[in-house]
Amino acid sequence: MKLLESSRFEAINSALCFETGDCKIVGRIESYSCKMVGSDKRLFKTMNAEASGGLNDLQALSPPQSVLISQSPSRLYSRSQSDDGEGHLCDTINRKTLFHLIGTLNASFHPDYDFSQAKSDEFSREPSVDWVMNTVDSNLFATANQAYSALRSHLWAAVDSEISLHECEIFSYNPDLASDPYGEDGCLWSFNYFFYNRRLKRIVFFTCRAVSANSSEYGRDDLELEMNMELEEECIAQASRVTQEAF
Repeated sequence: MKLLESSRFEAINSALCFETGDCKIVGRIESYSCKMVGSDKRLFKTMNAEASGGLNDLQALSPPQSVLISQSPSRLYSRSQSDDGEGHLCDTINRKTLFHLIGTLNASFHPDYDFSQAKSDEFSREPSVDWVMNTVDSNLFATANQAYSALRSHLWAAVDSEISLHECEIFSYNPDLASDPYGEDGCLWSFNYFFYNRRLKRIVFFTCRAVSANSSEYGRDDLELEMNMELEEECIAQASRVTQEAF
């Protein structure tokens, strides 16, 4: 998966990292082309070798967490259909699409996490664009009302411009605690959404979490950023000294 540069997303990502007093919000939105890079080709080869029915082999998905939490009496999310048009008892995904989702996770969380062993039942197909927007808005409004109010319209306009929301299938990643990159103590909520536009061959990945102010993880991202900046400055200074010594 190839990361696509977006100045609009960069600006929104800066605004998606803020403190509310009780917690800290850390989020980012990234756009990826479904074009394979080196690491993707290895994953593709492995998944293709495991697929007895080829990359169109259907794998079972889990029900969306948002639907389970709401305890909706009706099954709002659509059923996938096989080539013969028959519905399945559970929603499904073919291996090629699953490959794109796993590849996106690997690219976004590299080098800290590797999701190559992720299974289809760790993912869900979301009911609709409106359903996902409402879920995201509910989380962020509840945690950061005023700060998110100023950002909301710009955020969704940027996502729509990049991926054409109403042309998308939307998936979510809902792993168990052991596999969750946000499984640390003090994480109040988190979400990982994939907006997949097959026509554009592109995925927009929206990931966000809220960390309690009482958590040991609070402020960790700022510390890591500061350490990375210090390391970068040290490398630049060292390179400058080497250049001066050479002349």
